[in-house]
Amino acid sequence: MSSSVIPRGQVDLVDFVDWSGVECLNQIGKNPIANALKQGYRDDDGLHLESDADEQLLIYIPFTQVVKLHSAVITGPEEEGPRTVKLFANKEHMGFSNVNDPPSDSFNISADNLKGKPVTLKYVKFQNVRSLTIFIEDNQGGGDVTKLQKISLYGTTVDTTNMKDLKKIEDH
Repeated sequence: MSSSVIPRGQVDLVDFVDWSGVECLNQIGKNPIANALKQGYRDDDGLHLESDADEQLLIYIPFTQVVKLHSAVITGPEEEGPRTVKLFANKEHMGFSNVNDPPSDSFNISADNLKGKPVTLKYVKFQNVRSLTIFIEDNQGGGDVTKLQKISLYGTTVDTTNMKDLKKIEDH
């Protein structure tokens, strides 16, 4: 994907992912989430994330700092690529039992999106994001296996005050 696809003023948030907390439920061991999310891996056409028991995937991505999400690029193959996507902002420890809760945003991925066209998110819903849960409900062909080649999230960081950096002022 060329950098011209990145919306003006937005950055690829991969550098702000807290890798120690990233989780993916229902991934097959030999094709884990890192293949689709990590810099370098996600640009290798030979690597992908693949679902295991059925077509659904539940991906949890925490950030090292608060971000504003603007858009997402989620690519995959024509038949096995993801179709229905639900995004949940700041929902910790979700399981498949929570996926019917109202999402922050949801959309269907088109053929153009599968090839790298960004999906613009409901920006007002993603102003203060510490973590993002992505639920892939089904795939384009309706089969039992979903494959994702790339997940890129675009937005900006939120300048927040770290309370630990504040110094107490003594009364005189």
